[in-house]
Amino acid sequence: MGWTFLTNHAHVLLALARDPHARLRDVAGLVGITERAAQAIVADLEAGGYLRRERVGRRNRYTINAVGRFRHPAEEHREIGELLAVFGVRPAFAGEAGLASTEP
Repeated sequence: MGWTFLTNHAHVLLALARDPHARLRDVAGLVGITERAAQAIVADLEAGGYLRRERVGRRNRYTINAVGRFRHPAEEHREIGELLAVFGVRPAFAGEAGLASTEP
């Protein structure tokens, strides 16, 4: 298997959209990358405005920006929430405008 349709960034985003309280160790195992790579991807996604990390006790809670736009020019007119919907993740809006969480 030399390539896949989704990047590791997309896989991490989907994993955190499905489970906003997931440990990065678990996300890394699910995606098939190292924990350090998962941390770097989360930092990229956070810096790009695609997710927000909030400390809750000893864990992190991740909130997805469902109205964030894709970065590639061919898809820049599409929102991240559309990708989440394709995979059955239907985030409910919470907090700031555009930020979504899978929590009820």
